[in-house]
Amino acid sequence: MRNAARYEKKYRLALSQYYQFKNALMPYIQPDKYTVNRNDGKYFVRSLYFDTCNYEAFHEKENGNYGRIKLRLRTYAKSPDLAEPVSVELKTRKGDIVHKHSVFVSYGEYMNFIKQGHWPDRSSPVLEEFERLFHLRQLRPTTLVQYYREGFKSRLGDNVRITFDHDVSSCTGRQLFPDCMFLRPHHPGRVILEIKYSDKQPVWCMNIVKKCGFKIIANSKYVQSVQVAQPDVVTPSAVQFDAQMSNRIFDRSSLKQNFTNRKFQIRS
Repeated sequence: MRNAARYEKKYRLALSQYYQFKNALMPYIQPDKYTVNRNDGKYFVRSLYFDTCNYEAFHEKENGNYGRIKLRLRTYAKSPDLAEPVSVELKTRKGDIVHKHSVFVSYGEYMNFIKQGHWPDRSSPVLEEFERLFHLRQLRPTTLVQYYREGFKSRLGDNVRITFDHDVSSCTGRQLFPDCMFLRPHHPGRVILEIKYSDKQPVWCMNIVKKCGFKIIANSKYVQSVQVAQPDVVTPSAVQFDAQMSNRIFDRSSLKQNFTNRKFQIRS
């Protein structure tokens, strides 16, 4: 089981800003163990997020609720035949601190949960809590998010991790490896920068961010996936407005037809 408590700072960069910031960082960072063995310097990430039928987790995030919790399954493989162990994750935010609890399961265990809603072995506290919340809150798989990540760690021994996420896209999804996906990009031409640290952000990192003039933004990939794939969840009033307008158009057409019929009857 893996546990982490950390601060997370997120930024959305244009490509020119990405190259500028990465070049400035190079004296201080080196690729992490996940990135160093990749030929193109990036590794694949795909996450399956869970929510209620009313998208309570989405609205909790949008409203900034304290202690909100997020459930997801994550893979680093693009197909089942290449599937590495699947990461089962619980992620919660309390104030500025993000707590992440995760454990790896086999592909067979993952499939058992997708089909039956139960883990074959619930000896892990993460699996036990994941399953409890899944049934208690009546959760369901909602969206898939995928991207290519560059991960770095400090050369100076600071407990800081820096990641760049490229080509972030998403779609509705019920499992990690669907037969067909219609992916939509989140922010084309942009790179998502995340700076994660457990205590204090290193001074050298703070100075580079300040020099580049970056501004912190809220950048929940799950929230964006719902905004892209389920716009009616984000702005239900817009859907209601469209329906009302359709009814008005229909009513006007009916009135016009009735008026025409009456004119015809009068003239005849």
